[in-house]
Amino acid sequence: MTPPSPPDRPARLVRPARRVVSLVPSLTEAVAVSDPGLLVGATDWCSRPAGLDVVRVGGTKNPDVAAVAALRPDLVIANEEENRPPDLAALRAAGLRVLVTEVRSLPQAFAELGRVLTDGCGLARPGWLDTAEAAWREVTPYAPRLRAVVPVWRRPWMTLGRDTFAGDLLARLGVDHVHAGSPERYPRIDPADLPAADLVVLPDEPYRFTAADGPEAFPALPAALVSGRHLTWYGPSLAEAPTVLGRALRAAAR
Repeated sequence: MTPPSPPDRPARLVRPARRVVSLVPSLTEAVAVSDPGLLVGATDWCSRPAGLDVVRVGGTKNPDVAAVAALRPDLVIANEEENRPPDLAALRAAGLRVLVTEVRSLPQAFAELGRVLTDGCGLARPGWLDTAEAAWREVTPYAPRLRAVVPVWRRPWMTLGRDTFAGDLLARLGVDHVHAGSPERYPRIDPADLPAADLVVLPDEPYRFTAADGPEAFPALPAALVSGRHLTWYGPSLAEAPTVLGRALRAAAR
C-alpha cells in the first residue's frame, strides 16, 4: 500500500464545479448519482452507476495526467489510499484543483462524502446520504459477536488489519476481524496459521473471491461471500449495505 498524503481541506468553491474528474470508484458513483451531468472523467475501474458514459482516464494507480488535464475539470477528486502521491502531485503541477479524501471509518466516510459533494462540488446535500446514515443508525449487531478472517487479496494473501473502513463496517454489524490489532493496515498472512475465528469473509473486490476461489484455503471455517462494493465502497451503496452484508454474514454463521 502506498503511504497516505495529507487530505486537502479546501473551502467551498467560489463558483460551483461544472466539470469533475473522479479517480475513485466510490466517489464516481456518489457524484454521478447526485448530479449526473457533473462528471466528465473517471477511471477504468469506475463501474457504477451502470452505463456511466464519461471519458476514461486510466487506472486509480496510473491515471493519465494529460488526459485529465485535457478535460479542463474544475475539480479532481481522489483518495489518500487509492491514489498515489506522485500522481496527485503531477495533477496539481498541471494547475488542477485536487481534493483528497481520507476514509477509515463510517463516520469519516459520511463526513468526507458531505465535503466532496457540498464543499467540493457545490451541490446540495443529496437525499441518499441521509438515507444511508439512517440505515446505519438502525443496525442491530449480530449477537453473539463473531470473529472473522477477512482476506482482501490472494498471491500473496492479505487481510484487513488495523484502522480500515471495511473493518469498521463489519464491527458495526457484530463481526470483529482477527487481525484488527495488526500494526499494518493490510498484513500478509498464512491461511494455515490463523488466530481462532468463527468464519472467513470473502469480498468480490479488490480481489474477486468466488465460491470456487477462496473458501478452499480456509477449510475449517464457514465462508461468507460478500459484495465488495457494499463492504469497501463509500457512496450510495451504503444505504443498502447493512441489509446486504448482514444477510450474507448471517447465512454463513448459521
